Amino acid sequence: MSRVGPQDPVRHQSAIMEALGISPAGGGLYSQMVQRMLSAAEVIGLPNDYQMILARPKNEIVVNFPVRMDDGEYRMFTGYRIQHNDALGPFKGGLRFAPMMSQDDLGGLAMLMMLKCALLRLPFGGAAGGVVCDPQVLSRDELRRVVRRFAASIAHHIGPDYDIPGPDVGADAQVMAWFADTAAQMTPDRSRQGMRPIVTGKPVEIGGANGRDIAVGTGFVHMLRDILPDFNQKLTGLRFSVCGFGLVGSQVARLLTAQGAELVGVLDRRDGILSSTNIEPEAAAERMRADGVLTGLAGSKPATEEAFFKAPVDLLVLAAREQMMTPQRAEWVGASIIAEVAHAPWTADSDDILFQRGVEVLPSVLCNAGGVVGSYLEWTQNRTFIPWSTSEFDRQIEQAMVFASRRMKLARSRFECDWRTAAYAAALEHLGRVYELRGIFP
Repeated sequence: MSRVGPQDPVRHQSAIMEALGISPAGGGLYSQMVQRMLSAAEVIGLPNDYQMILARPKNEIVVNFPVRMDDGEYRMFTGYRIQHNDALGPFKGGLRFAPMMSQDDLGGLAMLMMLKCALLRLPFGGAAGGVVCDPQVLSRDELRRVVRRFAASIAHHIGPDYDIPGPDVGADAQVMAWFADTAAQMTPDRSRQGMRPIVTGKPVEIGGANGRDIAVGTGFVHMLRDILPDFNQKLTGLRFSVCGFGLVGSQVARLLTAQGAELVGVLDRRDGILSSTNIEPEAAAERMRADGVLTGLAGSKPATEEAFFKAPVDLLVLAAREQMMTPQRAEWVGASIIAEVAHAPWTADSDDILFQRGVEVLPSVLCNAGGVVGSYLEWTQNRTFIPWSTSEFDRQIEQAMVFASRRMKLARSRFECDWRTAAYAAALEHLGRVYELRGIFP
C-alpha cells in the first residue's frame, strides 16, 4: 500500500507560511515543525483559519536580567517563555538551561508540546522556555541565582491555571524546587500554599510524584510494547542501540533490557561502542558518569559514528539533541525502526530520506510523551491533595500512552501516511474539533 510521505500534500502550505511571514527555507526547528504540521493539516482537511492559528505562538516572552557571579561581577542573561496555544487548557512545557538555545528552537518545541498534549488528550496547551546559560560552568550558587532571577522575571506570566513549566535539558528536580519556591514568593501570603502545582518535576518532598523522574522511559516502553506487533516484533530478544546516553537514553536502555531486549550499541558525543552480546546499561552509565568515555567497556569494541548507525539492529533509539539526524546519518541507518525519544531529533531532509528508504520512524510527539503524562498526574495530585501510588501512577501512564498509540495507528490506516503525519493528524483532528465547538473570539 502506497503511503503519503512526510511532505505531502503541500497544496496550501506555501501560501499559509507566506501569509504568516514564515520562511520555509529557514531550516530551524520552528519552520520545520510548521511545515510538518501544515502537511498533516492538509491530509485531514483542517480549515485554513485553524491552520493559521495553530502555526503561530500566542505569546513570546523575552526577559533580560542581571545575576551576580561568585566573583562579585554581574552578568546579563536572556530567558524565554514561548506560549504557543492554550485551546485545550493551561500552557504546558519544559524549561531548559543550556548554552545552545534560540527563540526559534523553543517555538518549535512549544508547537510540538501542543500537538503532544492533543494526541494524549491532556487538558494542556503547548509552551517551552528557558535561559541561555551553561550549567556545567556555573557554580551551584550561580545556577541557583540564575534560576531564581528567571523565575522572578516571568512569575507574572505563569501560574497553576495558566502556564505550568516542567523540567527539560539542564533542569532537574532541584532546579524546579528553586523555581517553584521563587514563584511562590511572588504571590500574596494567603495564596502561597496554592502555588504548589505551579511547576512539575519537583522533588517528592515538596509535591513531586513518585515515578515522574522515569516517566519518559516507562511511557516509551508501554507505547513500544503496544506497537511492536505491527512490525512483527516483540520486546523479548529485540536488538537495539541508543544514540545519546544521558539521563533519558540510559533510562530507556535499563528499562528495555529489563523487559528482555538486548542493548548492542551506544553512541554519545565522544565515542561509540558495539557488541554482539548485551551491553550492561548500568555499566555504560557508570562509565559516562565517571569520565564520559565508553571505549573499553567489557565485551564491547569501539565504533565510529558511521559504524554505529550502519549496525543492522531492530531498533535505533534517538535520545540525543534536536535535529541530530542529518541526511548523511539517515543514509547510513541500518535499523528497521527508529524511535525518537529525544525532542524532535529529525530534520526535514533526513525525514524524507528515511521515508524513501522504508525505515519506520516512530515520532517524538508520542515516544517521549510519558513525561508530560507524568507531569499531568503530578499537577492533579497537587490540585486535589490526593497522592498517586507508584503502581497507579504507572497504570495511568500506560493507559494514556497505549490509547495515544492506537490513535496514531488508526490515523495511519485512515490516511495512508507515515507515522509522524499520522500522529500529528490525530492531534490536529482533536484541536480542530475543539475550535469548531468553541468558535474563534470575537
